[in-house]
Amino acid sequence: MFHLQDLELLHWDYCQRVAMPLDAAIVTIAGPNGSGKTTLLDALRTLLGLECSGGRTYKTYARHANADTAWLRASVDNRPRHRQNSSRPFASSLLYDDQVTIACRIERHGGDWQRRYILVDGVQSIEQLSERGDKEWMGIEGWKRRLEAAGLTRAIGRVLALEQGQTDRLCELNPRELLRLVFEVFGDQEVLDRYDLAKSHQQQLEKEVVQGQQELAHAQAQLAELAQRVNLYKSWQLRVGERERLNTEVLPVLQWADARASTAREARELHRQRLQFSAEERNQSDSRRALHEAFEAAESARRQLGALAEQRHAARKAFDEARDAERPLEDMLKHAEALQALAAVEGDSADLQELLAGLGERQHKLRAEYTRAHDASAKAQAALAALKGQPVPPPPADVLRFGRVLNEAGIAHHLVADAIDIVDETWRAAVEGYLRGSRWIVVLQDAGDERRAFALAAQERYRHYVVAEAETAGAAPKGSLLAAVRVSAKLPSWLLRQLAGIRCVRDTAAGSGIDWITPDAYYRDNRGGRSLFVPAHEHQFGTAATDARRQALESELARADAELTRLAREQSEIDRQLKDAQKAAAGKKAALELAERASELAEARERLPQLRAARLEASSRWSSLDQDHAQAVKDADRAERDYQALQVRLKSGLEQIQALRRGFDERLTSLRNASQASRKARAAFPAAWVSASRLAGLRDEFGSIQQARIALGHVEKELEQGSWETDAQVMERHARMDVQVREQQRMLDDRRASNEAARIASGNARERYIEVLRATLRRYRRNVQELGELAGVIALADLPHLDNDDTVLAQAGLQVRFSFDGKGEVGLNDGEASGGQQVLKSLILLVGLMKDDDAPGGFVFIDEPFAHLDVRNIQLVGHFLKSTRAQYLLTTPITHNVEVFEPSDITLVTSKKPRGERWAPPIGVIQRRPANEAYA
Repeated sequence: MFHLQDLELLHWDYCQRVAMPLDAAIVTIAGPNGSGKTTLLDALRTLLGLECSGGRTYKTYARHANADTAWLRASVDNRPRHRQNSSRPFASSLLYDDQVTIACRIERHGGDWQRRYILVDGVQSIEQLSERGDKEWMGIEGWKRRLEAAGLTRAIGRVLALEQGQTDRLCELNPRELLRLVFEVFGDQEVLDRYDLAKSHQQQLEKEVVQGQQELAHAQAQLAELAQRVNLYKSWQLRVGERERLNTEVLPVLQWADARASTAREARELHRQRLQFSAEERNQSDSRRALHEAFEAAESARRQLGALAEQRHAARKAFDEARDAERPLEDMLKHAEALQALAAVEGDSADLQELLAGLGERQHKLRAEYTRAHDASAKAQAALAALKGQPVPPPPADVLRFGRVLNEAGIAHHLVADAIDIVDETWRAAVEGYLRGSRWIVVLQDAGDERRAFALAAQERYRHYVVAEAETAGAAPKGSLLAAVRVSAKLPSWLLRQLAGIRCVRDTAAGSGIDWITPDAYYRDNRGGRSLFVPAHEHQFGTAATDARRQALESELARADAELTRLAREQSEIDRQLKDAQKAAAGKKAALELAERASELAEARERLPQLRAARLEASSRWSSLDQDHAQAVKDADRAERDYQALQVRLKSGLEQIQALRRGFDERLTSLRNASQASRKARAAFPAAWVSASRLAGLRDEFGSIQQARIALGHVEKELEQGSWETDAQVMERHARMDVQVREQQRMLDDRRASNEAARIASGNARERYIEVLRATLRRYRRNVQELGELAGVIALADLPHLDNDDTVLAQAGLQVRFSFDGKGEVGLNDGEASGGQQVLKSLILLVGLMKDDDAPGGFVFIDEPFAHLDVRNIQLVGHFLKSTRAQYLLTTPITHNVEVFEPSDITLVTSKKPRGERWAPPIGVIQRRPANEAYA
């Protein structure tokens, strides 16, 4: 291998430009910790295409310089390796000068770094190398191949790449790894690998022989099968003809026949649709007649309602006239009764004062009752005014307020009361009672608004549920409470399940099971039974609820007005009695007044029964007409609803008829087109193909067009997947195959014989080379023993047993034992040796790989080899390093032990980069003068 003679760095780490000599047997790099000793070794490793130490890369050092290009250049020795011949390390690269320049150029490309290498004859500077063309530079893989050809093998590269403090790494190898390393360094492993490659090649040839035998057997089988190919060819012709018949005759004819049958069915279906269309038109005529009858019934109900209203008004007028005629006489007689009572007490002042007090108290009580009745009447009137123009009753104030808050926040919603209408009035009381607590539930249209809606409900203290999980109502179970309502929007899922699970029963006696309800809202669940009845003036669902509320409020207003009338009369009577009592107290006699009006009172008593009978008769007629009028209102409303429903039904029927007409026209056009296509297809067939007998035969043979397609699929599958013979020259191919089989047999015999001969020759050659391996191991053992003697250590190596056998060679290992100071033998990495002894063992193993008495050379990087050695061992190590005649690059920190510098011919002194400076100080060079010049 070659020696290093000098090294030059440009923009490497913090070195601006530095050149240093390396042309010495031992070069020591000294300096304090962190001064760049390992940086110089990493520069040499990068220049030689090796990995840097400590996880660093060449990119790390290139970035530190903050330049676009970094250079590593060295001059190396290219003189012949052996004295006996003129072989030069770089002769394979066509370089024959005694010195060769190697260089690495590291350039920034975009955001990354790229390294390129060059190898030239002679000593050339960086400036000269920069003028070289790009074609002369090479990548890392080509560079490694060039250096490997010059003697820097990959095994030696592993040794050179040892990091700081890891010079004892060789001691950590097991015997087999150490043996392989020895063979790799001395070049024997490459020969063994070539033998393994040759054996692998022979095994591959054996596989080819086996494959050739299989191919020959296959060819023989093919030869035997050629006799059957004539039959296969005939079968193939039959199937091709069958496929042609199916494609050209059977499938088209059956398809035409099926299309014709489908056209006939379509014609029948069109005729049925036309009959249905006619029936719908007749039904529409009936619906028009029914609509006319409903209109006449509604008009008749309205006319009857108007007549009853007039009769009711006349009866009310007659009642009022009779009452007006009766009331003065009643008042007169009541006044006479009051005068009689007053006459009885007017003689006693105490009784008179008591009467005055009683009448005053009664007057005050009647005024309070009148105020309450007036408030009830005003409340009923306000409620009636709120219902005016409203399709459904309005929600309470808190519900309206929360709805406005949601609308202002942009949250779409609706109430349960807005989504439900009662379609069966029989079950209105049940629905209103069960849903009374659920009617103001807010249902959100978007579930994503749930959190915002909850926050607003908490802020407004809204006491009804706010629900985000809702669904559209499906088909209601028959007889359930859900079937009695019409749902127009989404409702909470749980509410739909509850309504669908409640069964409507006739009465409590018909109730069975857990959940049921009666028409008058008596409800039964798993907790028991209770009434859910809601008064009519509190109904909420649908327009009928508004009517019920209005009727209830009108009745309540009528009761309040009647009560006001009664209280007003009583109040008027009490006022009159009080005035009379006050007059009596002032001295006016009641008995005198009775005597003066005796004849008038007698006449009133005689006429009053006649007038009362007339009033009762008018009241009875008025009450009867009032009931008839209420029933007429219901009849008119029912007739109007029937009329509206018939209008909706008639409109729906018209739309259905129009849809049927459009479908009929479309199908009629399609049928005409299909008939025309069928006639055209029939004209394209030969007459014999579409005859009745041929069609019947095809039906008997295939059954249907689907079966014919299946038969065609089977034939095509057989033709596609089957092994068929389509060539008529079978005999000629058989003759050629026979000649081919004989030729394959001959070639196989020749290959088998040559492969066996090569196997025997290769085995004999490797058996002879085993002696070379044994010589290599004896040489390495001798090197280790000699180096151990130089270091004052007994080093013994047990040679493994080597034989021409793959298993023996794979399991062989090199056992090396050491004895320090006569304290017993220790192995490579058994934990018995001290730190310094580990270093000595590794150095002996390392230098033993490089020691060659016949062809000295090569170089080794050793980072801090004296770190764990005492003075004596440093002297011993330095002595045997000199004796090896190899080139060593050592590092050591600045130390007071000058013995570490004793073996060095050149000492390179590094210094730390001062704080704030861009570049490190120059590297100092101390070169030992030859002995004959020491005192010149």
